[in-house]
Amino acid sequence: MRLKYCILISLALYSCAKSFDVIVVGGGTGGTAAAIEAARDGASVLVVEESPWLGGMLTSAGVSAVDGNFRLRGGIFAEFTDSLVARYGSIDALYSGWVSKIMFNPRVGAEVFQNMASKAGVHVKFGTKVTTVAEGWKLRLSDGTSVKARILIDGTELGDIAKAVGADALNDSRALQDMTYAATVKYYEHPVPLEMPEDYDSEFYRSCCDTWSPDMMLSYGLLPDGYMMLNWPQGGNDIYLEYLDLPRDEVYRKAKNRTLGYIYYLQNELGFTNLGIADDVFPSEDGLPFYPYYREARRIAGKDTMTIEAAKHPYEHDLYTRAVAVGDYPVDHHHNQHPQKEELAHLWYGKIPSFSVPLGVTIPVDIEDFLVADKAVSVSWEMNGGVRLQPVILGLGQAAGALAALAIKKGLHPSEVNVHDVQSILLDHGCYLMPFLDLKPGDEGFRELQEKGIRGEVKGTGRSIAWSNETWVNLPEDE
Repeated sequence: MRLKYCILISLALYSCAKSFDVIVVGGGTGGTAAAIEAARDGASVLVVEESPWLGGMLTSAGVSAVDGNFRLRGGIFAEFTDSLVARYGSIDALYSGWVSKIMFNPRVGAEVFQNMASKAGVHVKFGTKVTTVAEGWKLRLSDGTSVKARILIDGTELGDIAKAVGADALNDSRALQDMTYAATVKYYEHPVPLEMPEDYDSEFYRSCCDTWSPDMMLSYGLLPDGYMMLNWPQGGNDIYLEYLDLPRDEVYRKAKNRTLGYIYYLQNELGFTNLGIADDVFPSEDGLPFYPYYREARRIAGKDTMTIEAAKHPYEHDLYTRAVAVGDYPVDHHHNQHPQKEELAHLWYGKIPSFSVPLGVTIPVDIEDFLVADKAVSVSWEMNGGVRLQPVILGLGQAAGALAALAIKKGLHPSEVNVHDVQSILLDHGCYLMPFLDLKPGDEGFRELQEKGIRGEVKGTGRSIAWSNETWVNLPEDE
């Protein structure tokens, strides 16, 4: 009798649930883009986000230096960059540190994403978790309310919702990448001594300046307004943890202590006594980001799986015909803190040309009306090192949002939507489908070139060029 009563209460709660066309759980980089695009395309959209900000690794995790795609700025990524330019005065102003040509204060980035989402009509529940996911995408939330969606999108950092709903996983991971609890720091007019953190070992940090001087190390993440991002892989704040299987509070504690130890070392061993955690960037108790920078998530088994071979030899595969996002960064793996790092060294900064990623990586093979929009997309373990970067995830998130809205409009499951219809919407919104550098969005002939590219009527020549790889239909004459 008590069980039946509980079921009736549960049904009553769900019957009062507010309905949305699309619910995005996790306002990560891809989740935010998915929500904005779906709302712009006419869907009613709710984002459920644990932190107080949208933007994921670009904002909430404090990695406010964009990796790659500087010459492939399209869609929401281009809008985001243009908004930063408007705030800081010029595109050159964003090239303040030497790690990236697009850098910004995380708080500013969060404001930009919030403005874009608000203008699009996205509803957001900040500081809220999903406690239960039931059949028909009925969600119970930590604030005691219930909501339901026609299409559910996982925009979390680690693919938590994909795991919760039982989406098939690729299970090809051989070693999780190192993670980082980034920090935004600034100079004060007086010393700001940090207490020695738990398990501090100064020997770990002694290699932080083996390659660069202390000043060069800090200017790596110099932001346009004088703050600094600390995200330093060599003797800095990278840490190896089996974080997918550990309690979240334990992951945070260990990763934070690695970063606090790094700052303590900067103060006490290198003499930067006035350098401390910024007290006016993150509205958190300790001034650190709301969560760590995870370079790897659980990855679904999708309708398409992006691989290294498909990036190196696109025309030997047909994935490019379903392209919805582009990337030009190397295969960037961080395994320096792994116990078997020597066995993994060949992965660091692997050379590939610029590449396209197909829509099917966002669509699970086994669950309808469910999409993935962040790092849990269907990519091979090795290729994750190239797809996980912020502009690629923004592009895939935007594509997932367009797909969800089209499915709603047409009364179809996302898996039934014609990929060319999604590609058409993305081209309408100035996105790259193929990484051709010959023409950029807004140029006469850009759309036609992109459409011919996905049909295979024109083919590009790709090459690996240091940190910014290329693909051209017509190589420049000086080549």
